[in-house]
Amino acid sequence: MNLLARLASALLCLGPLALLPLQAQWLNYPTPGIPRTADGKPNLSAPAPRMPDGKPDLSGLWRDDQSGGAAAEKAIDAISPQPWADALSKKRKEELYKDSMAILCQPFGPRAGATPRKVIQTPGLIVFLDDDLTYRQIFLDGRPLPTDPNPDWMGYSVGHWDGDTLVIESAGFNDRTWLDDSGHPHTESLHVTERLHRRDFGHMEMQKTIEDPKALTKPLVIPMKMELDADTEMIEYVCTENERDRQHLVGKATDELKNAVAVAPQILAKYAGIYDFKPPNRPESTIAMTVTLDGDQLMIDMDGGTKHPLTPLSETKFFWAEAGGRVDFIKSDQGVVTDMTFSIVEGTFKVPRRREAK
Repeated sequence: MNLLARLASALLCLGPLALLPLQAQWLNYPTPGIPRTADGKPNLSAPAPRMPDGKPDLSGLWRDDQSGGAAAEKAIDAISPQPWADALSKKRKEELYKDSMAILCQPFGPRAGATPRKVIQTPGLIVFLDDDLTYRQIFLDGRPLPTDPNPDWMGYSVGHWDGDTLVIESAGFNDRTWLDDSGHPHTESLHVTERLHRRDFGHMEMQKTIEDPKALTKPLVIPMKMELDADTEMIEYVCTENERDRQHLVGKATDELKNAVAVAPQILAKYAGIYDFKPPNRPESTIAMTVTLDGDQLMIDMDGGTKHPLTPLSETKFFWAEAGGRVDFIKSDQGVVTDMTFSIVEGTFKVPRRREAK
């Protein structure tokens, strides 16, 4: 999952969650029938469950495992687009991604950073459900992919078992979605292969291969990791109920760069450190935002993922182009940097400093 996808996941549903009583949403209800440790917590290291026919049972509510986020982000950032696709991606970045699926409240389709949310498995059919009311059906009854399908947002999927690994082949997508949050396009020739392996009760690995010779110069291969989200439930999220971002996405990304100033490296060095961001909807899943100095350029990454430059607008204010927002560093009365804030269309978030980077 790349930078914007991880931020979007961390900030999703802030409005609705603030209004809903937690108990009524089953957010803290023990999942029945799962293995537990002596203290009653879910035993995520227990053996993976199996269906009556002996095949692995992938059922459950899944979320991205932070330990695999950086690897997935770097893999996605290594995408190799055709020249026309690269030009379109740059145009979308310059326009602040205002026509992204998230802003337009459209299905994400085969988005490179997306993982299954809730899996429901039967012997002949597996269904992936997402909280935005989209779904995928993976048919295991031996049928082939359609040869001339009506292009769909989520495509058409068939699957088969390779030992204990589920192999999913998907095609028939329309060309209206993006491959990633950087705005790389695809065509209706897109073909996606996913290999899912549940290695134990609480952990699943997936390798996603994205092929589209009309938009990519070579296949994009993305390793992903997921962890079972036990003792909770998925909450419905309808984007159009609370979409307020697009009206604020005005101007161009380069408008901010025109205001760039020079800041001495010795000043920039004071901001280097690790800052712990606690997502409002999952504060226990801390995201480490690391600021480093590379020569005279301040850089930022999330949980060891791809580093992105911070362009200085003053000695304390910086433009974060990849996130489409600003970063401000906060100092104590003694001049010690204690926090930073980052501001994007969803709001401004304060992130405390943990320790200086080594």
